Amino acid sequence: MPQMIQKLLIANRGEIACRIIRTCREMGIASVAVYSEADARALHVERADEAIYLGPAPARESYLNIDALIAAAIRSGADAVHPGYGFLAENARFAQAVIDAGLIWVGPPPGAIEAMGSKRGAKLLLKGIPTVPGYLGDDQSDARMIAEAAQIGYPVMVKASAGGGGKGMRQVHDPAELPGALETARREALQAFGDDTLILEKVVQDPRHIEVQIFGDQLGNVIALGERECTIQRRHQKIIEETPSPFLTPALRSHMLEAAASVGTQLGYTSAGTVEFLVDSNQHFYFMEMNTRLQVEHPVTEETTGFDLVRWQIMVAEGYPLPDMDVYPAGHAIEVRIYTEDPSNDFLPATGKVLRWQTPEHVRVDDGIRSGDEVSIYYDPMVAKIIAYGEHRDGAIRRLDYALSQLQLLGLRNNIAFLRRVLTHPDHVAGHFTTRFIEEHPDLLQESDPPPPIALIAAAIARHFTPEQTHDHWRNNPWRPVRERFSSGDREFTILLNPKAQQHFEVQVGENHHAVQIWSWEDGDMSLSVDGHRQQVTILSADGRRWWYHLIGQSGSLDWVSPLPEGNRASAAEGSLHAPMPSQVRAVQVAVGQQVEAGAVLMILEAMKMEHRIKAPYAGEVIAVHFQVGQQVPVDAVLLEVKAL
Repeated sequence: MPQMIQKLLIANRGEIACRIIRTCREMGIASVAVYSEADARALHVERADEAIYLGPAPARESYLNIDALIAAAIRSGADAVHPGYGFLAENARFAQAVIDAGLIWVGPPPGAIEAMGSKRGAKLLLKGIPTVPGYLGDDQSDARMIAEAAQIGYPVMVKASAGGGGKGMRQVHDPAELPGALETARREALQAFGDDTLILEKVVQDPRHIEVQIFGDQLGNVIALGERECTIQRRHQKIIEETPSPFLTPALRSHMLEAAASVGTQLGYTSAGTVEFLVDSNQHFYFMEMNTRLQVEHPVTEETTGFDLVRWQIMVAEGYPLPDMDVYPAGHAIEVRIYTEDPSNDFLPATGKVLRWQTPEHVRVDDGIRSGDEVSIYYDPMVAKIIAYGEHRDGAIRRLDYALSQLQLLGLRNNIAFLRRVLTHPDHVAGHFTTRFIEEHPDLLQESDPPPPIALIAAAIARHFTPEQTHDHWRNNPWRPVRERFSSGDREFTILLNPKAQQHFEVQVGENHHAVQIWSWEDGDMSLSVDGHRQQVTILSADGRRWWYHLIGQSGSLDWVSPLPEGNRASAAEGSLHAPMPSQVRAVQVAVGQQVEAGAVLMILEAMKMEHRIKAPYAGEVIAVHFQVGQQVPVDAVLLEVKAL
């Protein structure tokens, strides 16, 4: 007899928590959110029926605290727990703790989670599933790893056995690089997963990364709901996912779906799970790992099958059988992940206040932020997913690209423009890509285009005037021309505003002259015509110095340049090395007085679960170390100073 869930605790945060809350409302289930100190005002907390505080901002003291989560579920009167993805979603001990507390676990059996939680163990367990050649042994010594890598043949992939998402993963091309890669991978794996066991795999050259969504119920039924193409990645983390894959033949698709369903059957699997494969250029596929949870990219499967994965996770947990039907995906769906990061600077994460978050219509948006929210250093920088559906692939890509042109994320660096360049690249549109696509097209990372004149004009007007001044009357001797200077990257622009009448200006940008009229201006949204070309532009600033703009298809920031002469501007000390983001010092590799070679690692920072290495820009002597292990450092803080030799 099915058990009825009436109140569900969501052991997660952000956009996935909001997604589950939405489904709970549709099903008539009360939702309970949990939150850390950093998330006290987060969107998922506001949207849930109730919310319970877990602890301080670091995940290990809040979202990874099993005892606190179980206590929150009991305190709230919840009768079930959904883990979402990330954090404890694939933690067998947490799943068992939920069950032992007399609660319903909305996920697969703890035994299946444990079996698939180790990449090594999974490959040893499953029968009849092709795997990539490699080393899965118990001997984890560097000496054994080095010997095995030589036997496998370079390049090799070092992987955390317990992990995913690119953490604890390094591709090694040169034997001399292997010891350092092993050390870093172990440290990242231990920090992220509490397990530093590693495996080695032969690198499959120019592969496609394709996964299959499976679903099982408590009666032993397992179905495969089609594949997802997840080949476009950065740092081994997916950024674009779609279904169906433009690469698979019908025969290969059939074989892969059959293999994925076999994995589920061998495990006695229930709930949603994803079996991940690498496919080489000869159409040979290899099992990579299984994710025993809902995936970030699950919406594309939902869009093409009409199968609500979260709803069926809950129903299967209640004891209902899967529907007696064949699932035939139709049409095409494609998803992009929105990150607050800087693609042009090695995808370094960005933190700070969201000045404007405005989403497009007519596409699916799974988000967990709003205007005014803070993006902190403590969690993953993914803030939303945008999903578009079309009758065919070209139509889905076009709809998604247009939606991204409408999307506004102002106040932080982000990957929206980068995603648009990837989506519309001829090779991507043609379906010709591998997991090395980003590496093979470095031009996609460059954001060197100057800001459009309308953005510069809007910033100059907004910095000097108010909407009331441009509409009703002029103050502060407004008829005198106003000169403003802004910089974008390494370029500087001078704008001369000459007010002619209410809402009318003669404007000079560089050597070009324009006639400008303001049609409307409210809450940062300005309607301007420049030489008769009327456009909407958003222009916002938190401090009057950095201005963020958005107009259809383009966003960016402009820094107001002080009118002081160049010689009077302060500059950082020569040889100082700055923090590229807010972070925590994980390791200090040098001491004052030590001589270092160019490229030597001086300090290791950790932010958003990833390590970032600060290297010597030239050979020199360390003359100052300003931070030590464990300390938090703000963005642009001077970390060390190196005197050139």
